[in-house]
Amino acid sequence: MSMFRRVDRQVPSLNTASLPDLIFTVLFFFMIVTHMRTETVRVRFRQPQGTELTRLVKKSVATHIYIGTPQGAASGTVIQMNDKYVRVDEIERYMRLVVSHLSPEEREQMTVSLKADRATKMGIITEVKLALRRAGALKISYSADEEKVAH
Repeated sequence: MSMFRRVDRQVPSLNTASLPDLIFTVLFFFMIVTHMRTETVRVRFRQPQGTELTRLVKKSVATHIYIGTPQGAASGTVIQMNDKYVRVDEIERYMRLVVSHLSPEEREQMTVSLKADRATKMGIITEVKLALRRAGALKISYSADEEKVAH
């Protein structure tokens, strides 16, 4: 008889009791860090075309301003910020409010995205830019479609 006994060893089963906790923790994390934009564009505009285009790097700190004609029977040029129409003199107050809710790091990265109709008068865009300058929003991005270059 041998002194050593042969013992059959099996691989222990994996304990999955904490798996639901882990899944809900990951789900909660993604719900917190995901930013959903819910504004409805009520301005009709055709973007100008350009050749040297780049994308916005950090969209979470971008504020969008739409300039164009209202969708509906009305005519003329309107300015939309979030879900409402604003006048040029209201832009500065609104942007100061937006900037006050940002952290210092986000203030440095904040960009205003101007999405204007190609037929918008340059005087309106200049007035918007001056209001943004008074509010301290100095980084402005102009939206455009990529120009089709024929070779």
